[in-house]
Amino acid sequence: MRIRRLLVAGVTGILALTVAGTAPAAAAYPNPGVVTGSTGAHDPTIVKRPTGGYLLATTGDGITLKTSADRTAFADAGKAFPSGTSWASSYTGGSANLWAPDLSYRNGKYWLYYSASTFGSSKSAIFLATSTTGASGSWTHVGKVIESTTSSNWNAIDPNLTVTPSGEWWLTFGSFWSGIKMVKLNSGTGLRADSTLYNIAERFVNSKSVEAPFIHYRNGYYYLFMSFDFCCQGASSTYRTMVARSTSITGPYRDRAGTYTTSGGGTEILASHDAVHGPGHPAVFTDTDADVLVYHYYNASGAAKLGINLLGWDSSAWPYVY
Repeated sequence: MRIRRLLVAGVTGILALTVAGTAPAAAAYPNPGVVTGSTGAHDPTIVKRPTGGYLLATTGDGITLKTSADRTAFADAGKAFPSGTSWASSYTGGSANLWAPDLSYRNGKYWLYYSASTFGSSKSAIFLATSTTGASGSWTHVGKVIESTTSSNWNAIDPNLTVTPSGEWWLTFGSFWSGIKMVKLNSGTGLRADSTLYNIAERFVNSKSVEAPFIHYRNGYYYLFMSFDFCCQGASSTYRTMVARSTSITGPYRDRAGTYTTSGGGTEILASHDAVHGPGHPAVFTDTDADVLVYHYYNASGAAKLGINLLGWDSSAWPYVY
């Protein structure tokens, strides 16, 4: 969940789905893959568990947790913080609702970055917690990573951790205002390493609506997945999933047409279609069968649902959803 404007932007034309090794062709986007059980989700993130199966976290009171043995059937698994998060209350206005978790498993434990804010405010913070099991109530508060204030021209929400092949840790985040930012992290603590703030992406239309970054490394490229336009309006949501890439973690990132993301660039790979409204807040991970795209969308009744599809890569090394 991020800053939202109570606007409804026109849904952009749906671009193309591709088949492996070919350029995009005019076709409808695929529907989400089959998921069952507890499939309500907003801002989902999934990690493979070293013991088998999957752990999913979503926006919710205390961060909602779900588990799955097969990436299809999901079951409720409680809250990361069932006893509350007093350290976040000054950012949430006292609400227990925490936004946009980012979950990974590294160095023998789970790492959970998440954000605290209120709707439409840049008084926000990103926090870190760790757990050796990922279970409800097992998470240890590590600390605050970064915060923004009401006078900031950026917003400290929607975190995503990326670890480079050389072992550097980076946190990408941001929503609206001046766009997507990045900071370097200390790989031992998971907290901020220095004071440098990198500018990764910015839009200048639709209320500067770019947010929910996720960086996925593959074969020499860092792929920046992100959301354009407007979330959180049920079936009227116009969220769409975009991508750009760079050979450097800090950019510059360019889309398929060569436009820099700092100039509004981004190539659309998934948008509203059929009964799928506002697919966005992307996360990507590599599984045994394929690279996997995880996101949320709204159904016709306006409920936020878990979306899972696979990613293919064309002959120019650009991703497509299938």
